[in-house]
Amino acid sequence: MNAMLKPHIDNAPLQAHGISKRYDGRPVLDAVDLTLPEGAVLGLIGRNGAGKSTLIRALMGLIEVDAGSATVLGEPALAMGDRVKEQLGYVPQQPDALGWLRIDEMFALLRPFYPRWDQGFVDSQLDRTRLPRDRALAKLSPGERQQVALIRALAVRPSLLVLDEPAAALDPVARRELLREIALRAGESGTSVLFSTHIVSDLERVASHVAFLHEGRMLLQAPLDDLKERYARLWLPGNAPPAKVAGEISRRPQQAFGGWSLVVEQRDGRWPAEAQQPGARIEALGLEDLFVEIAE
Repeated sequence: MNAMLKPHIDNAPLQAHGISKRYDGRPVLDAVDLTLPEGAVLGLIGRNGAGKSTLIRALMGLIEVDAGSATVLGEPALAMGDRVKEQLGYVPQQPDALGWLRIDEMFALLRPFYPRWDQGFVDSQLDRTRLPRDRALAKLSPGERQQVALIRALAVRPSLLVLDEPAAALDPVARRELLREIALRAGESGTSVLFSTHIVSDLERVASHVAFLHEGRMLLQAPLDDLKERYARLWLPGNAPPAKVAGEISRRPQQAFGGWSLVVEQRDGRWPAEAQQPGARIEALGLEDLFVEIAE
């Protein structure tokens, strides 16, 4: 396990421990650990098909897993009680529940189940977005449905907010306002947030922590501020694959210039000894470069 991963924190609002899941015999999640620290905004990043939605559905107790477990606000994900559900705001990648109800009917139906429901927030957001209150959810565009789902999740004034690709169907203005709202909730109310995305710029705007999921495996999880200091690209010369390097996260051959490009982690304040080899060099990585290096 990567040294930066912290698989257990007693008061963490959301945790996964060794979660594995297969569909039709194909591994989708492979022994995934994930910890959302209290009050953090954790961006879960990975390419389409990396397993992000499956992991979030497992964390929300919506699917049974083949191995491992998850806890939400201290309770098992598969057995969440009313206390937890009242504090949880969740938006799936494609919100399609209650499609036969009008927008105003849906909010009226849900309001009694949440003690901290903020009707003033609902009204102000519906006015601001100009969403038609008397239109059935099923007749809304994908972007409008996603906006309604986000308003619903935020209206409960959640202690824990979980968003699966929340900006996928939003226009640039709506996406920017969503990110601003996430930052506001985390900063002023201490809401813990997990959101998945493949848009690196969204992470850089609001995330305090980042987790990289690739082909069903959690490659690293770290505070955003630590990434540039702790991870770098190591260039190694030679056509033959190098031996496993201490702190290695990923590797790929460089066809154009020869040699190998490795993503490595600094350990005990030092880069791997291979960085001292003739022709080797260490190069700083931005977040987008780190994502590309890991995801390719």
